[in-house]
Amino acid sequence: MIHTRELLDSISSESFLGNDVLATAVDVLAECETAVTACATGMLAEKDADTLRAAIDRDLDCADVVGATRRILTRHSGHDPALLTAQVEACLIACQHSHDLCSGHAQHHDHCRICAEATARATEACRSVLKAVRG
Repeated sequence: MIHTRELLDSISSESFLGNDVLATAVDVLAECETAVTACATGMLAEKDADTLRAAIDRDLDCADVVGATRRILTRHSGHDPALLTAQVEACLIACQHSHDLCSGHAQHHDHCRICAEATARATEACRSVLKAVRG
């Protein structure tokens, strides 16, 4: 298992975001990407998969956006606050949309409950990154 904070600390150039914020966001987004991907797979296996189509689509979109955001944050080499802000805002929106639908199914499907929890944490991590970028 990679220890993200230790890895980031080993790189000679520190991010303007700060390694605490950065490492937390990278770890939380990795967890979120896994959760939304697994949740989409879980919904596809449900008997009522057709009624879950919107949530499946949102989870898959979220996985793609979260993965791209995580990779950009992991590189943390660029100092383009406008690009970083746009990407993290897109991630926040994708996580919120996934959360909104999966939290509605959380009572019936454990994978949706787990997904809703992961997307809530990812949303908070995105907010922390945006706060660091802006301030």
